[in-house]
Amino acid sequence: MTILQTRRRFLASAASVAALGGVSSFLPAVARPAWAGAPHRLAVERRVLEVMGKPASVFGIRQPDGTSGLFLDPEQRFLVDLANRAGEDAVIHWHGMTPPYAQDGVADANRPLIRDGASQGYDFEPRPGTHWMHSHHGLQEQRLMAAPLIVRTAEDRREDAQEVTVLLHDFTFKDPAEVLAGLTGGTMNHGGMDHGGGHGGGHGGGHGSGHGGHGGAMPMMTHSMDMKGMGGTTMAAMDLNDVEYDAYLANDRTLDDPEVVRAERGGRVRLRLINGATSTAFHIDLGALDGMVVAADGNPVQPVTGRRFGMVMGQRLDILLQLPAEGGAFPILAQREGERQRTGIILATPGATVGKTAGLADSAAGPVDLSLERRLTALDPLAPRPTDAAFTIRLTGGMAPYVWTIDDRPFGEHRPLTVRKGQRVTVTMVNESPMAHPMHLHGQHFQVTALNGTALAGAVRDTVLVPMKGSATIAFDADNPGRWPLHCHNLLHMATGMMTELVCEQTI
Repeated sequence: MTILQTRRRFLASAASVAALGGVSSFLPAVARPAWAGAPHRLAVERRVLEVMGKPASVFGIRQPDGTSGLFLDPEQRFLVDLANRAGEDAVIHWHGMTPPYAQDGVADANRPLIRDGASQGYDFEPRPGTHWMHSHHGLQEQRLMAAPLIVRTAEDRREDAQEVTVLLHDFTFKDPAEVLAGLTGGTMNHGGMDHGGGHGGGHGGGHGSGHGGHGGAMPMMTHSMDMKGMGGTTMAAMDLNDVEYDAYLANDRTLDDPEVVRAERGGRVRLRLINGATSTAFHIDLGALDGMVVAADGNPVQPVTGRRFGMVMGQRLDILLQLPAEGGAFPILAQREGERQRTGIILATPGATVGKTAGLADSAAGPVDLSLERRLTALDPLAPRPTDAAFTIRLTGGMAPYVWTIDDRPFGEHRPLTVRKGQRVTVTMVNESPMAHPMHLHGQHFQVTALNGTALAGAVRDTVLVPMKGSATIAFDADNPGRWPLHCHNLLHMATGMMTELVCEQTI
């Protein structure tokens, strides 16, 4: 099937989805809001980043003083004027926020892209916690169009802990379109691709493509691993990573020249960790320090202690550390699952000697699994009530051809999950594919209520890992009308089709 045919089919599908009704009722906030004070100013712009001694042209989302992203204090509104100086059209999704539909930062027929040189205003009540912002158009996220989005609480202020925010990335010097073409065989419509949660710009052509295999622009990872299932039984070989990257970054830096954060002897540190990688899950390694996870995806959890925690794409962890009274230098590392490569920062107290930390661990890490997820318990769980709408979706697709789908349908041919405002909704995601998938829902936060069929009262979050040949069940109260993307947060999987929509309507 040609790209043009796929595009026409996508638009026809979008029109039929729009016919479900209620779309216009989501749109009043599209226009620039009337400012209730001076807005925070952000600009999407190009910058040159040096990686391993080589310059690279990437994007940034910065304040006028050069600060990356946005940090809000208690009681501050999300009052933002976003200017697009990227040299191309863009749109920024406020990952972790639950704004009105029109302000989510996803483009579709009802919510246009921000044209180069234009700006867009936003005004809504922010959701507290550790979140982030990133492009939701094309493959811009792979070129580092991302930044932290931190909303502090009054409790954070009383905590008397030094905040340290770390944004993780995987990085390539190559054009991301070339990378994806190497996987799909070059038949994707990369230039027109828009993975917005609605009806404008589709993922055309992916499902009919061949597989570029190991001769692509970025070599496929050739190894597989025989993994143990959750019950201890051996599962089939699984693929952990789609591509090799040139570098792995923590706050834009590699371990060749890491960021050194000065901290007090005996002080407390609150790590705000954000996995902004396009296609890489990490093991967070605290080394000699004991850490306590106190929030997942910005939502408080019962404290969980340890020194090593898994974290997949799109997820965030807040970890409290107590530095020893004698001080020292303490690497905070993120190691790629299945590999030896790692990145990170260094916490160092006054006078501490900061030694060299190798970019390769002594041994390869295993896969990121559900061991942490099973231990997490929400401090503010959903209230008990009956389920009003229950769905089961299948995560499908595979490496050859390189196509990732939901219920064997790429986005544009998807079947939305339609609910009514106020309903208690459960969604069970069953992974039939050969890779794990971090599944992210826009517009709502959910509680994890079952993993691989075993019930639990898990964390409230917005992104959950669904393991290969496993399942995850989430529950939420549909309180935010709109057309909300539900998709894999591996950008390459989403770009080839692994996305659907939750349509929350005022009435059905």
